[in-house]
Amino acid sequence: MATNKKITALTEITESDLANDDVLPIVDVSAGTTHKVRKDTLASALSGVSSISATTPIAVNQSTGAVTVSTGTIPVASGGTGATNLTDGGILLGSGTGAVTAMSVLAKGAVVVGDGSTDPQALSVGSNGTVLKANSSESLGVEWAADSAGAVTSYTNAADNRVITSVDSSTINGEANLTFNGSVLAVSGNVTTTGTVEPAGDTAAGDDAAIGYTAAEGLILTGQGSTNDITIKNDADADVIEIPTGTQNVTMQGTLDVVGDLTAATFTPDGDTAASDSAAIGYTAAEGLILTGQGSTNDVTIKNDADADVIEIPTGTTNVTVAGQLNGGTIILAETDTDTSNTGSVTIDFSAHQNFVLTLTGNVTLANPSTESVGQAGVFVFIQDGTGSRTLSLGTDYESPAGGGITLSTAASAVDVVPYFVKASGSIQLGAPQLAFS
Repeated sequence: MATNKKITALTEITESDLANDDVLPIVDVSAGTTHKVRKDTLASALSGVSSISATTPIAVNQSTGAVTVSTGTIPVASGGTGATNLTDGGILLGSGTGAVTAMSVLAKGAVVVGDGSTDPQALSVGSNGTVLKANSSESLGVEWAADSAGAVTSYTNAADNRVITSVDSSTINGEANLTFNGSVLAVSGNVTTTGTVEPAGDTAAGDDAAIGYTAAEGLILTGQGSTNDITIKNDADADVIEIPTGTQNVTMQGTLDVVGDLTAATFTPDGDTAASDSAAIGYTAAEGLILTGQGSTNDVTIKNDADADVIEIPTGTTNVTVAGQLNGGTIILAETDTDTSNTGSVTIDFSAHQNFVLTLTGNVTLANPSTESVGQAGVFVFIQDGTGSRTLSLGTDYESPAGGGITLSTAASAVDVVPYFVKASGSIQLGAPQLAFS
């Protein structure tokens, strides 16, 4: 077997140079495949090739069997470049079936750009600080231009964890009053927002001043102060609502105006009401619970769960109207007027008293009153003074049995009782006198 040989140059060889078992490569350009043949089969494999040319780089003389390898330029159609020389470092450009051409070596920083129709071109590098931007008005569709967004050239107050803010188009600043360590955003100064602040977590007992939120509790305010845990102030920096430190109490400095229902376990006012209060609940140590109101019909109205009036205090009066039955636990006492000196014309004030104990120190005439209320009832107790024989005369509003008037006992210190009932305005009916009680 002949020794394999490495082809280092395409030179013409003769038959004597080959042994029968030597192998030669054959390229089928049209099929794009490579074959191998032995010397003894080479002639039949290359049958029909009679001459050498650029399109048949390997030819065999059929009469002599001599093989000739072309060293000339191979065209693109035959798998070559069609070129005899290529620029070292140049980019190759195809030209259809024409020879491949090479671009010149590109300058430093240059880029190859196509225009969509002709050969790509080299775009020279731009000046320092410029960027490559699309520009449809340029022939290549791109250009080197200044960065319109600006570049940072200065960083002031640089320090770890500071939040960076923009000073101008080329300068940034590390904010000393605004830091973020990955979990806590710390602000020294005021926080102003045009939107809303929406916390998403609970506060903790150790928080000095915190705003939180949970789905169950909603908005949560937590604080710790030496006097109050939470203080809500108005725009005059005056306290409005306070939660004293460590307590569940709420202190209101002014008026609590509630639209809707106010529900509490107990409500303990600690001050008096005033005459101008429209509706107020107060307390003093002397008077206890105080209800004060002002209405066009009643000053105070107490209603039941059916929204029906139970107790009324008519506007501007000291009267009390009970709409239903008034039941006393033991006794119900009406006001009694005890007057130890009565003589001449006496006008009874039925709006202030129910019963009247009058000592007669002279003859008395009961003048027509203007304060009686229909349905009012009570008694007169007439007491003779130490002299006795004092008489009683009646105004026209007082009506006696059979119109006979009232005749009293005449003995000194005698006690007579006369009942009365107000039938109508201007009609006060007197019962028969019960004389000489002793």
